[in-house]
Amino acid sequence: MRIDLHCHSTASDGTDTPAELVRNAAAAGLDVVALTDHDTTRGYAEATAALPEGLTLVTGAELSCRVDGVSLHMLAYLFDPEEPALLAERELVRDDRVPRARGMVERLQGMGVPITWEQVARIAAGGSVGRPHVATALVELGVVPTVNDAFTQNWLADGGRAHVEKHETDPFEAIRLVKGAGGVTVFAHPAAGKRGRTVPESTIAELAAAGLDGIEVDHMDHDDETRARLRGLAADLGLLVTGSSDYHGSRKTCVLGEYTTDPEVYGEITRRATGAFPVPGTGGA
Repeated sequence: MRIDLHCHSTASDGTDTPAELVRNAAAAGLDVVALTDHDTTRGYAEATAALPEGLTLVTGAELSCRVDGVSLHMLAYLFDPEEPALLAERELVRDDRVPRARGMVERLQGMGVPITWEQVARIAAGGSVGRPHVATALVELGVVPTVNDAFTQNWLADGGRAHVEKHETDPFEAIRLVKGAGGVTVFAHPAAGKRGRTVPESTIAELAAAGLDGIEVDHMDHDDETRARLRGLAADLGLLVTGSSDYHGSRKTCVLGEYTTDPEVYGEITRRATGAFPVPGTGGA
């Protein structure tokens, strides 16, 4: 059983539509795929309608959080998308994405980069706009060779020359809100140092004590030594261990199913969730 619990669509910063994502997941031999767009659930209906027979969809989101000045991402699975408190917080984060992206465009323009808001909006194509869309614009302009090369201190990384902060949820509050909506929380790529500063293990321990369910260990941004360290930490803290591709379509080099989650861990996630249930495919459009 092959399970990928971290994927993005055009509802945020992926390049596959939700329908294309589930079809590509089935073609890649996955049995379970999670749709975890940034701070939005807008792709659920399209993904569900197109879900091929034999593929199960886990609904979720990747929530933007910040603690002690460090950004982090919290994967939330199988929560009630209409629960008012969590919905209001997601909307607050999502609504701040546009002025933040505009601010980054203005900073880049001040650095002499011929980027425009219209270019970034075209790339986002109505999705939840984020740094990868700005990074893609830099690639189009020949400023950097790849999207990953835009996430440096010279450009868009946390604290970088063109970085602009946005509203981000306190992760302890995120855990509380997701639990209140019947969901399960997993700390995404907790040691991805290439993206900027990471939280210390002491903070992960505090999050575990506050109800965090798991950490994403097997991820393209973690080397073998880091994965071994995180597995040990998870064992010490009683956290679930997941593996995922963090697929973004053609925007990043990762491929569907590059890393996967153990079926027993997936089963435990579904047992803990009460806000929603995995959706089995019946041969969608």
